[in-house]
Amino acid sequence: MDVDRILHPRSVAVFGASDSKDKFGGRIMHFLLRHGFAGEILPINPRRDEVLGRRAYPTIAAAPAPPDVAILAVPGSSLVPTVREAAAAGVGCCVIISTGFAEAGDEGAARQAELVAIARESGTRLVGPNCMGLIVPHHRLALCSSVVLDTDRLPDGAIGLVSQSGALMVSIFDRAATDGIGFRYGVSLGNQVDLEICDFLDYMIAEPQTEALCVYVEGLLDGARFRRGLAAARAAGKPVLIVKTGRTQAGVKSARSHTASLAGAWEVFEAVCREEGAVLARDPDDMVRAAHFLIRHRSARRGGVAILSSSGGGCGIASDRVSELGIPLATLTADSRARLGELLLPPQADNPVDLGGRRVPDEIEIAGDVLRILLQDPGVAYGLVVLTSMPFFAKRTRLIGEVALGFAGKPVMIALTPGAAAEAPRQALRELGQFYFDRTEDALRVMALVAEHDALRAAPPVPATRPVTEPTVRSVTALGGALLEPEVKRLVAAYGVSVAEGTMAATPEDAAVAAETLGFPVALKAVSRRIVHKSDVGAVRLGLASAAEVTAAARQMLETLRGAGLDAGLEGFSVQPMICGEAEVIVGARHDPHFGAVVMVGLGGIAVEILTDVALAPAPVSVDRARTMIGTLRGAPLLTGARGRPPLDVDAIAEAVASVSWLAADLGPRLVDLELNPLIVGRRGKGAVAVDGRATLHPKEEDPRS
Repeated sequence: MDVDRILHPRSVAVFGASDSKDKFGGRIMHFLLRHGFAGEILPINPRRDEVLGRRAYPTIAAAPAPPDVAILAVPGSSLVPTVREAAAAGVGCCVIISTGFAEAGDEGAARQAELVAIARESGTRLVGPNCMGLIVPHHRLALCSSVVLDTDRLPDGAIGLVSQSGALMVSIFDRAATDGIGFRYGVSLGNQVDLEICDFLDYMIAEPQTEALCVYVEGLLDGARFRRGLAAARAAGKPVLIVKTGRTQAGVKSARSHTASLAGAWEVFEAVCREEGAVLARDPDDMVRAAHFLIRHRSARRGGVAILSSSGGGCGIASDRVSELGIPLATLTADSRARLGELLLPPQADNPVDLGGRRVPDEIEIAGDVLRILLQDPGVAYGLVVLTSMPFFAKRTRLIGEVALGFAGKPVMIALTPGAAAEAPRQALRELGQFYFDRTEDALRVMALVAEHDALRAAPPVPATRPVTEPTVRSVTALGGALLEPEVKRLVAAYGVSVAEGTMAATPEDAAVAAETLGFPVALKAVSRRIVHKSDVGAVRLGLASAAEVTAAARQMLETLRGAGLDAGLEGFSVQPMICGEAEVIVGARHDPHFGAVVMVGLGGIAVEILTDVALAPAPVSVDRARTMIGTLRGAPLLTGARGRPPLDVDAIAEAVASVSWLAADLGPRLVDLELNPLIVGRRGKGAVAVDGRATLHPKEEDPRS
């Protein structure tokens, strides 16, 4: 059965149907009838002949015909045989509210495995278990037991909501209804044993009536498919807003690599969403409200924020917060300022605008006139109105709301900051159908999400092209596990990355001879597969200026490693010329189990995890995309010539990032992680050289593509 029939069933069966609203099955029956589901309703209850005036059936097999969808509100212990019975009767889809499966331990996981087997053998589709069901307002379908549906109507809309959490889904639905926002669909998926997030996302993306998508994600079953769905939504012009749990690094073990710790599951998810134009929110209410504004204001926008307030304090607070969020304040044209000057005293005739500085103090219409001038300015993309108590509060608020509704391409966030004193203004906006906020901070968060969506929409993805001609990974087909530094350098050099060549030496005396051949000063490093971060264990010395210094440093290094129990894995010393530059950069990559190859660039050297100033993107990337990544770093001005510093070779960094990204993409699942740290960067035109590196590969026989 396809998703369309599941969301628009012609018939539904309710297992555990009851007259009592105190029971799951009773509430579902009440809600189906109360909200006017026009299809056939089949109550299933072996102890009742009738439920709420509808003929009841002792078993699903006794029903006159198998329904499209059945919802099961039965104890978890009896759920598996009930699903088996439904599948045998030919039910198209079972929506399983029951809990006590994989989320409840080994015994529950075993029951869940039985559900999967039933679905695969019979073809009956499953939603859940551990979900809250489906809400489809335009189909009058309230296939859900939540008390939030005990209302007079299901608010219809154009937002598709897909949530792994059932309780959160219905809470979002209820809060949105209070805000005057409706949904096209509300789908909760629970454990996703069969139908999963992507099944419903793909359907809603393809359906014209769904105009924006809101998603609550805990975990993905198919990251590649999820990414394709985001790309399809972007191509269709449908905003996707996502709230995901698991944002922090708690529990992430990353002792082996900076790359692993800085490119964790959340960071990779965030990078993939950003790459495909999806916006990540921290709060479900913000997510839905932003979707509402993006549906109502579809035009592409570029520009800044115009702030209007009835308070100088409101202007000041809003201006500070807009700047902190990284959204520019709009610069008004001379014409706009002149028009404002006809209505306002000179200090207020510019952005932000304080209505308190009026030339005509009792002029009511001025509030709407000022907002109209602001929104007509070509540099204004968003309006932020912060209203405190003022004379003619409701009338002025209504005028502001009317003007805001007249600008379809420019969203206006109106915040009413008083309490009960603003009830009449709130009512005026409700009558107009103009959304409002009760806190300035709520309005700012939503504006930030809308602005982020606009910025992502303005920067469509650019296909990656190889920066070098047909590189190969054949040189590492026999390698596996932790690679030695020379092996890593050979690997990345094949992809066009400049590396500092070194000489291997077996003993301290051999290291001194090698240094004399290379010329001083030199860097000396211990080479071992057991050593992860050389500087942490005294396995690197820099700027050695004579053979005697090299010999002494190597001997001291041996003693230090022996004391730490690391001498057994020592394979010698690497001696290389000292490379001088202006900055140290890290370039890394890893294979994410959900999304594949990911590339990273950041500032730091040995301080990279302290600075945590990195940018990620799914690999491969173009050189231009890599350059954009570098530009997002907080420390980017240090690379481009801030405060009198010389501009550095950002192009060389970008080329190294692109090359490593292609290497990661070509290695695929063989790559665990790789990092070049540091990449020494010279002044513009002088290049960038990798002086150290590490990587871990799965052996070739473990590569599923082999």
